[in-house]
Amino acid sequence: MALRDSDPAEVGGYRIEDRLGSGGMGVVYLARSASGRRLAVKVVHGQYADDDEFRARFRREVAAARQVSGAFTAPVVDADADAPRPWMATLYIPGSNLGTHIHDNGPLPLPRLRELAAGLAEAIRDIHRAGVVHRDLKPANVMLADDGPRVIDFGISRATEFAASDVLTQTGRVMGTPPFMSPEQFSAPQDVGPAADIFSLGAVVAYAASGRGPFDSPSPYETAIRVVEGTPELDGVPTELLPFINLCLEKEPKSRPTADELLRLLRDGDWPTPSDPQAPADTDGPRRRGRRWPAVAAAALALAAAATTTVALTGDDSAPGNLPTGWKAWHGQAKDPSVDKEPLGAGGPFNRCVASDGTSLVCAGDEVLATRFALADGRNTWGRPVDATADDIGTSSSAGGTIIGARDGRVYAYGADDRSVGDEEATPTRYTVQSLDTRTGKVIWKTVTGDSDEAAEPSSNHGASVAVPEGVITSYGKKGEQYALLDADDGRIRWKRKFPAPNEQVCLLRSAARHGYLVCQKWTAEDVSSTDITQLDPATGRARWSVHVKGEKDIVGQVDGRLILLATTGAQRTVTLVNASSHIQTSVRLSRSQPEGSTPALLRGRLYFTLSSGGVRAVDPRTGEQLWSSDSGVEQAGPPIASATHLYISSVSGRLAALDLDTGTVEATLKGRDDSGAIDFPDISAPPVLVGDALYIPYGIRSVYTVDVRTL
Repeated sequence: MALRDSDPAEVGGYRIEDRLGSGGMGVVYLARSASGRRLAVKVVHGQYADDDEFRARFRREVAAARQVSGAFTAPVVDADADAPRPWMATLYIPGSNLGTHIHDNGPLPLPRLRELAAGLAEAIRDIHRAGVVHRDLKPANVMLADDGPRVIDFGISRATEFAASDVLTQTGRVMGTPPFMSPEQFSAPQDVGPAADIFSLGAVVAYAASGRGPFDSPSPYETAIRVVEGTPELDGVPTELLPFINLCLEKEPKSRPTADELLRLLRDGDWPTPSDPQAPADTDGPRRRGRRWPAVAAAALALAAAATTTVALTGDDSAPGNLPTGWKAWHGQAKDPSVDKEPLGAGGPFNRCVASDGTSLVCAGDEVLATRFALADGRNTWGRPVDATADDIGTSSSAGGTIIGARDGRVYAYGADDRSVGDEEATPTRYTVQSLDTRTGKVIWKTVTGDSDEAAEPSSNHGASVAVPEGVITSYGKKGEQYALLDADDGRIRWKRKFPAPNEQVCLLRSAARHGYLVCQKWTAEDVSSTDITQLDPATGRARWSVHVKGEKDIVGQVDGRLILLATTGAQRTVTLVNASSHIQTSVRLSRSQPEGSTPALLRGRLYFTLSSGGVRAVDPRTGEQLWSSDSGVEQAGPPIASATHLYISSVSGRLAALDLDTGTVEATLKGRDDSGAIDFPDISAPPVLVGDALYIPYGIRSVYTVDVRTL
């Protein structure tokens, strides 16, 4: 930045050469010492010079920065808090700050994200060891130096050694940058401690991974509400880093790990398992802080640590791609889980697959409750049928099967046991929701949700169950007249609620941004007149809030803190947005209507409408603008998925297309596979699953193949 006429020629005897930037508190200059060393000199704005409280804060900044000067921060060289305009000089760190780098170049690749996560954890560890809380960790305060990230600018930090009685902690000021502040910085600024920096660390890494903060919103007020009450938007964050970020973004400060614990996890995965913070203390010792951190985090981040070490030693950001350990190209078909593990015959495709625990791809569909393929080599190590008794009494009343959700190395799926009762024609169904260990297939818990011929199938495909952080919300009762929360850890029923009166309305369970919702469509004689959208309180099942929307709507997902609603039939002409904090509704008209029969998917903040003919259209849900339209060439296309650069779409035959995310240009295709088999009924398969650079494509008769997306 060019110097201005008003800029000083020197500060504290250091010659000013250039402007590096400016902010709300001062200007930062590039300067040189007498020996030629380059320095960054921060000079406070003139309006603060007469503010005694500010000068006291600045003295603390200098003291704090001097305490933590080291390998992960910018060492303090000189300072004068009593000058007419207070200033501080630190060693100049060449390179751009993280915010500028992401703005200019987009999200960081996974190897650099791992390096960033480890480097920031090291910096925060050293800052906290010095008795300091930074309180303003944000992308602009992270410099990307050649030897790793450095944390700068302690302008609003405070030494933890100062007591709460200190007048500077009682001014009521909320200090920080809203998208990267912790909940307690808004709700209890006098009680902010080291855990606040851990929260900010998670938000910064999420920003570096996706190009947006996990709580971004159009206004600071809405951002604050989302930080305190909302769930983070982590679309675009690599799966391997989700455990790290989710641990950092815990709302309760005591539930967040320390910087030392994060580094230990990154290094060797040796992670403590604290007990429930609400549980009474053990007789053997005091209650341990935090929540039960998932074992999958340890496994995933142990791999991340190894990769980080490699990058740090080689300095090579173009190292081999991000593939599961031992990965090779493979294709495989699920064994029949009920008949001697032989390959299944004619049938249908999987309807959903999920990656879990860093080693497993678990799929379900067409009478398969769940089955596991190894991510690396495709070994089909276990499988379970939807109906374990179907061979004895005939075909199951439910030929479905789907994965309801995945959590902490487990998957949720449903079973449907048909049982003979006297007359062989009377075969009531006992529906269950089950939690399975993804590595072994072991049933961790199984809960009966209905046991009659009128019970509702607890399938997520039919809107009768959804996974949330607390467990599974599912239809319940002899006639499916209730919905209940099954606890994630033990499957116990935590609460039950009755669905609204069924007369002239249909209610579905949905989820968005980790919240459970009830969507009730009210029917007239001819069509749906209105829809009620209700967010469910996970603690009680009662309504947190509810909105009434005209017409027939369903939830597609959430973007920027707003639910995205679309009509369920007919051509799509508008998008309805509901602010999940203020509950204000807005309607956006689509620049081009989307045809009836198109299937919407919300990915990375965009709506994609796909047609069975292979057509794909990208729409910005915030404005309604159609960004591009393309023909993928994939007929009977299933739902797509998106990476940071491409949209991937596949068919039941295994045909695959990769489209440029910005333009819709088809950049690569693969033909359908000859081994797709004779499918019993025309259908679409599950969407592909992306794990780093490995893409897994479900196709044919309960089959999967994988490719390295860099070789397409």
